[in-house]
Amino acid sequence: MIEKHWGMKPNLDKALMIAKRQLAEFVYDAVNLEGLNFSLPEIQTLLDGITVGGHKLSDQQIAINQGNAWRQLFDWITKDVFNLSKDRICELHKIAAKEEALTWGEFRTGSVYISGTSYNPPHHTELDLKFKEMLIEFEKLEDVYDKAIHLFLFIARTQFFYDVNKRMGRFAMNGFLLSQGFPAINLPAKRQLEFNTKMLTFYESGNQEEMNLFLRSCLDSKIVQIMKE
Repeated sequence: MIEKHWGMKPNLDKALMIAKRQLAEFVYDAVNLEGLNFSLPEIQTLLDGITVGGHKLSDQQIAINQGNAWRQLFDWITKDVFNLSKDRICELHKIAAKEEALTWGEFRTGSVYISGTSYNPPHHTELDLKFKEMLIEFEKLEDVYDKAIHLFLFIARTQFFYDVNKRMGRFAMNGFLLSQGFPAINLPAKRQLEFNTKMLTFYESGNQEEMNLFLRSCLDSKIVQIMKE
């Protein structure tokens, strides 16, 4: 039997401590994956509440939103009030997508499309049903990383919101992992081409296997070792 947790021991305090130290890295990679070319020091400066030169204010707001969403997630997990309800996910989207998406904090009420694929996301009238379907399939899975990755992929493919779907999927994935005492999966910007290529294949097929393996490979081996100690 393959050890899917790499021998890690669930530890909420340790997982949260590591994630908080990674905050600037999480935001840096997330915004660079969206094509916003911030350096890590610039992100660290923004998260300290200081604006940086050479970037649009709207781009800086996107980075700040990501930091605020992570901090909200940390707070919920610390207080043991994080859950996978529609209300919680929408509440987090309200922070993460503020002034970026067409609307924020609510499911979309119109159609969207995904560039580069012929796959069409579900009609907006189906979204509540799809959310329930996501949770039913989630409950059938046993492994914590399979469950977490399922959340990310289902949210990204369903496109519950007008925008910020992949980032919301990662928030749901990592919120669940951290709440279970396991480290978050950070998607490095340097693997953007590999990520985008595999996601386009996933959008077409709906088969999670290849993306599951890819996302697992993004977990830093140094963090795995810390969690094993």
